[in-house]
Amino acid sequence: MGAVVGGAAVVGVIVGLVLTQTLGGGEGADGRGDDKAASTGVSQPAGSGSPGAEGTPDPGPPTSAAEEPASPAPGPGGTVPAGYDRYADSEGFTIARPTGWTRSSVSSQYGMDVVTYRRPDRGMRLQVFEVAEPSPDASYELFLSDATPKAPGFEQLSFETLDDGDFTGSRLEYLADSMRGEPDIGTWHVVDLRFQAADGKLYALAAYGADSDGHEDERDLIRTALEHFCPPETTCGTTTGPG
Repeated sequence: MGAVVGGAAVVGVIVGLVLTQTLGGGEGADGRGDDKAASTGVSQPAGSGSPGAEGTPDPGPPTSAAEEPASPAPGPGGTVPAGYDRYADSEGFTIARPTGWTRSSVSSQYGMDVVTYRRPDRGMRLQVFEVAEPSPDASYELFLSDATPKAPGFEQLSFETLDDGDFTGSRLEYLADSMRGEPDIGTWHVVDLRFQAADGKLYALAAYGADSDGHEDERDLIRTALEHFCPPETTCGTTTGPG
């Protein structure tokens, strides 16, 4: 994905944010307070340790989400697939998201706000946030450690390092019984991808959906979002990434 290594290291920020969303703190779009509430969740060493997108404390229903109309923005990856819009987010990045999904955000103690896109019935969501640790693997090491609380029923399915040529990233898949602030759809399946983008910073894309309908829909959501992701203040060309 035309990425260059160079993540920011901060120990003590997004974990609180991620944990709040997955485990329970807050009531806002991401399991935290409202759209602008700072994460105050678990007092753990902060960092992106808990998958913000998947393992992060899930953002609950947005209390003051400001939805912006999808706008055709220039970005990598060519034409977006049917059913998606290329979306220029107010946080500065460009991404492909499913047509008709709503947006909410929650303040983060590290980097940009945590942004969440949700399907209208709230049975599936995509989360985007900036990673505090110096590498994807370091971020997951923190999340998977005993020091980081997990969502109820957490069960790791797989963990892969996806480094390949110019692409640097890792992917975690897991199951959870529930996500705070989200509907009861049975077991949740989460795909959390942390990677280095074209600006040299580390970001996470996390997809959440029902385990009962298989796992390809969450994986496809992540693949499409990654293919068309361009970080803030960056000119992106065609991207490459994991399959």
